[in-house]
Amino acid sequence: MTDPSQERVPERSRRRFPGISSRAYEHPADRSALVALRKLSGFDTVFKALSGLLPERSLRLLFLSDSVRVGELQFPHLHTMLLDACRILDLEKVPAMYVTQNPQPNAMCIGLDEPIIVVSTGLVELLDEEEMRAVVGHEVGHALSGHSVYRTILLFLTGLAVKVAWIPLGNVAIMAIVTALREWFRKSELSADRAGLLVGQDLQASMRGLMKIAGGDHLHQMNVDAFLAQAEEYEKGGDLRDSVLKILNVLPRSHPFTTVRAAELNKWAASRDYQRLMDGHYPRRDEDADTSVSDSFRESAGHYADTVRSSKDPLMGLVRDIAGGAGDLGGKLRDRFTGAANGRGQDGAPGPKGE
Repeated sequence: MTDPSQERVPERSRRRFPGISSRAYEHPADRSALVALRKLSGFDTVFKALSGLLPERSLRLLFLSDSVRVGELQFPHLHTMLLDACRILDLEKVPAMYVTQNPQPNAMCIGLDEPIIVVSTGLVELLDEEEMRAVVGHEVGHALSGHSVYRTILLFLTGLAVKVAWIPLGNVAIMAIVTALREWFRKSELSADRAGLLVGQDLQASMRGLMKIAGGDHLHQMNVDAFLAQAEEYEKGGDLRDSVLKILNVLPRSHPFTTVRAAELNKWAASRDYQRLMDGHYPRRDEDADTSVSDSFRESAGHYADTVRSSKDPLMGLVRDIAGGAGDLGGKLRDRFTGAANGRGQDGAPGPKGE
């Protein structure tokens, strides 16, 4: 007889997505990289065989010995959320989950052979039930996409590249790899945010969670619309100097900035793609093998092109001007860097100076 405590029954009615492919929620740039990697037959198998070279086994023992494993008797509310998330996204094998003592709000999904989810006490104490549900869904989304496998593989390759840094121009090559790797990491986080929304099915809870990660447990002092307005101001504000600083600020990060994540998730939740998905129209994982790599890359390229076209960032505006064959490039560069565009007359001559 089946033990009722083992049944994966969600606490409230939420739409399920039987057989859903992770392609349904993956960001285009994340999806194109994953489709290409999945097509490399045996690629991840080889590195799984080399897992002895990686600290995965050590990490598993560390969490087992020095953290609390989530289950029916320990953090049972998180255990229920985990079962719910796996049921909704139709992930058959439930990952092991641990709570580790750390005041910094954080969560991660790691592992080659089997993904494990780790959440910090800081995060558990910060978020309410529905906010935490979105986080658990976020991490289950990482597991379903295979991010834990491919992240570990690419980190291993990056570490291998560091060992040959003595080769001429080796540092340049390594920085190119690391930069590309972090760009993918950031896009994979946007994918996982979408998975969290599919699990929680509560956009406001997802927004609240991101606001709390940014500003702490002070919801009475924060506002979703104002938080999203920050993201818009961040994108379009300043001149080219600010655009360059934005790039420099984000390069060392594995996660997008929190306001940017909130704005991206809010935009996706309002999209036709999300509505179709919620209506039950989504790609199935049994179709993954037939996915075209070239189509995925074209979609990714199209996304970046759309980003340039729609962006309010000054640098992206300059890129559009150059692509459109704009004249007086030197003048435009000068104006964008100095913010002087509004101080020039209609004929391009300097206008009257302000006080």
